[in-house]
This record gives sequence, C-alpha cells and structure tokens, in this order.
Amino acid sequence: MLLDEGKLVRDVYEVDRFLGEGAFAEVYRVKHKFLGRQAMKVFKSPSPELEEIERNLAEAVLLSKIGHPNIIRVFDAGILETDAGKRGYFTMEYVPGGTLESLWNCHRDSFVPILDSVDIIRQVCTGMAVAHSKRPPVIHRDIKPQNILIGYDVEGLRVRISDFGLAKAVNPLTLLASARGTPVFKPPECLQNIDSCAGDIWSIGVTLYLLLTDRLPFRVESTMDLSTGRCWKEKSLPAAEFNPRVDGHLESIISRSLKLNPNERYSNAMEMLEDLRRWEPSKSKPVVESKGSIDGSKSALGSVSKPEERNPQTMATQAMRLAPDPSKLMQAADLLEEAIMKEPGLRERYEYQLKLWRRGIVI
Repeated sequence: MLLDEGKLVRDVYEVDRFLGEGAFAEVYRVKHKFLGRQAMKVFKSPSPELEEIERNLAEAVLLSKIGHPNIIRVFDAGILETDAGKRGYFTMEYVPGGTLESLWNCHRDSFVPILDSVDIIRQVCTGMAVAHSKRPPVIHRDIKPQNILIGYDVEGLRVRISDFGLAKAVNPLTLLASARGTPVFKPPECLQNIDSCAGDIWSIGVTLYLLLTDRLPFRVESTMDLSTGRCWKEKSLPAAEFNPRVDGHLESIISRSLKLNPNERYSNAMEMLEDLRRWEPSKSKPVVESKGSIDGSKSALGSVSKPEERNPQTMATQAMRLAPDPSKLMQAADLLEEAIMKEPGLRERYEYQLKLWRRGIVI
C-alpha cells in the first residue's frame, strides 16, 4: 500500500484505513483535522507534475462545482509524498456504504430488488444527465459498479457517481488487468477511440442488466474477444429469461441501451431517464423477488476483494450505542449505513432510524 494507517498526510489528513483499489489508484478513509471523514484516492502512477494531475481531475473538479447530489463531491487535489515517491491524490466525500459492486455481492443468492435496481439506475442517469447537458458534454467513459457509490441521506438510498474522466486515455484492452468483467462495460466503439454520451449509455445498460440478472449481457474473457468483436456477435439473452419481474417496458429500455450501433441507443442520459421515470412495476409480474444466480456465487465480475469481516448486526448495535452522544451521531450513522449495506436484511429494521440520524435526530 502507498500509505500506512495512522500516517499524517500534508499535516491535515490522518490515514484511518485502506478501503480498496482499482486499476488506477488506491483509496483510503482519512480524517481531516477540521472537516471530519473523507475518502482519499492516491494514484498508483508517479505524477510529479501538477499540470498532469489537473488534467486527470479536470472533469471531476468541474462536476464537483455543480454540487449535484448524484455526483461525488471533490474537496482537494494535489501531490503527496509516499514511500514509493511522489503521487497525485484527491479527496472526496466519504460514502460508508461502499460501491454498487459491494451491494450487489451482499445480496448473495438473490437479485437486487427490482425497485432498488431501477432506483439506482435512475439516479445514475440523473447525475449523468447533468454531465451530458454541458456544452461540450462531459463524458464519464468508465461507468461500472465499482465507480458507483451507494449510501443514505435524509431521503433514503442515494447514489454518487465517481471517477469522471479517469479512463479517457486508457486502452480498453488493458482493463482486463483489473477485473474479468470490466471490459464489457466499455462500448464496442471504444476500440476506435470514439467517446460519446451514447458510450456512457452502454455502460449504464450493462450495469442495469447485471443488477437484474446477475449476469453480463456479453461475454468478454480475453483481449481477442474484444479486438475481434467476437464477444458482440452473439446476441444477449433478454433479462426476463433470468428474472421474471422484468417486464416488456424495462426490457425495451435495456435493449435500446445495449444496441451495438451507438446511433440506435439513447443519445444521452436524460433520454434514458425519461423512459425509466415512466416505468412502473407490472401488476402481472410476481410480487415476491426472484432468486438470483443458481449457485449464489455472484461470479459475473470474477473474483472480488472481500470486505473487512465485521458482523453487520454487531455494527448496528454499536451504532445504536454511539448515537445518543451528539458528537458521535454522524459516526453512528456511518457505521449503521455500512452495516445495512453489508447485510441488506437489516434495511427494513434500521432504514428509518438511519434517515433520522442523517437529519440530526435521535429518538
């Protein structure tokens, strides 16, 4: 790891714990001396020049100024010293619930509930609609479950999209190094270095398909599958074949978002959002949520790093003990949020309590 727990960074950040890593960076939870908990992303590649860091973060900084609730807020960026030399970093809001990938994995042998799946993708589209409405449009280029953060605020479940623009200069073939499923979130036209809002739509569509079916719509297992386009020659199966709660309206949204020709997809996130807002759960479909993967392995994205082994119910109990102390209420809320995301079965019992805490209310 680039940073050790307990290390003081730039005299104001204390490294609390390592949260995880991706292809480009490591992420830590840090305590700002004055502003409390934040997440710090430290780039793996040496970046001694401030200009290079500014180029990498230009879109993230732009979107953080918009202040949209579905886009992660960026607080600070710069250069820090590590044992491996100088590295670029930035800090952002800390979301204790973790990533959409973690939430998906925590449902084990069941699908993510269809109402939650649609709500999450609606929020992703809401945030991306802001980006796509810019002139010129701001394109994410790397939407996938690992870059979608899930937490709670006073209204309930809230999505934040992170890592804008970080995949711009990356050869899509190299993404095979990060996770087996990652390349399929890149649209076919990325091999011609074509970036567009429709490319983000593809990534959103793949994510929705994964949440609803526990599978990826196209199989990409090697660089040859990508470079030859072989992975897209076999038509993807309708999501309803795996999840009976997927109706015709939702199937049509998925189908349009996954058209191989970008001109046949939704042209931007607002168009997809409008269709998602019109969707309502079908009364003719089963009320009970369907089971997910037969083996319960959630293997579509390959092996994933296991979260820190802490019992969710124990965490929730600890949160309840902390909450009566006003100075520890937000810490209690973070702990309870993390517990709910680790064990979705706790949501019905604790979600209302968590929303009250986010309002600063203890009962």
